[in-house]
Amino acid sequence: MAQRYDLVIFDFDGTLADSLTWFRGALGEVVDKHGLDPICEEKAEALRGLTPKAIMDELAIPAWKIPFIAADVRARAAENVHQIHLFDGIRDMIGALSDQGVSLAVVSSNGETAVKAVLGDTLAGRFDQFACGAALFGKAGIFRKVIKRAGTTPERTLCVGDEVRDIDAAREAGCAAGAVYWGFATPDILNAQSPDHCYSAPSDILTSLDESARTSQRA
Repeated sequence: MAQRYDLVIFDFDGTLADSLTWFRGALGEVVDKHGLDPICEEKAEALRGLTPKAIMDELAIPAWKIPFIAADVRARAAENVHQIHLFDGIRDMIGALSDQGVSLAVVSSNGETAVKAVLGDTLAGRFDQFACGAALFGKAGIFRKVIKRAGTTPERTLCVGDEVRDIDAAREAGCAAGAVYWGFATPDILNAQSPDHCYSAPSDILTSLDESARTSQRA
């Protein structure tokens, strides 16, 4: 059966790996270092139900600080990869997609060293491309470069992420947007963006690709 998608681009944090559990433990140090207002557990949970703009407004973070905060978090993640783990089912899902001949890529604001360390050598070898260290709101342009390197088109590319900004970037690049329910953003805020696909478990990604392939053949 021919796949509808030649390329699947994955976000990493909150999509393939449970970085949020680790980050909550490091949040206090990050807040103190960058002079941000304290974020209690209740407020941190409430942020999951907001759009990116609303999150920035709520935290009152100056735009100029964002690259420095992102770089700090990347460095901390690289030092604490042993505390970051893949979600259950990710390993099998990636293996199955690779076996089906689908080209796989990771586009992440996290660093490549941390991403590959969490994946491990065997699983990292299943991916054709890594585009890491991306700006928090600059993924669309990177998607286009990854698509070009893969020799396919946006129409045959699925971008899978756990945040509203991932959906926005996929649409800006002309790709299908897949949203996972196990990451940072709540299902409600993701559903409000009307992504092309929604996933409750990693195995759902395989199912939706099979269904898309059948639909494409009938068309």
